[in-house]
Amino acid sequence: MVLGIITLLIAILSLFGGLVEFKRKNFFGVGFAAVSVGLFGWFSISTLVSILFLGSGGTV
Repeated sequence: MVLGIITLLIAILSLFGGLVEFKRKNFFGVGFAAVSVGLFGWFSISTLVSILFLGSGGTV
C-alpha cells in the first residue's frame, strides 16, 4: 500500500515538473516528465487497485 502511495506522489510531482518545464519551453524535460507520469501513474494505480479490490496477493 505504501509503495502505491509513494509512486502516486512521484507521478503527481512529475506532472507539476512537466508543467514547469513546458513554461520554460524545455521539451526534453517535458518528454521525461510525460514518461515518468505514465509509468509511475500506471504502476501506482495498478498497485492500489490490486491491493484494494483483489487482496494483497492478487494481480491485475
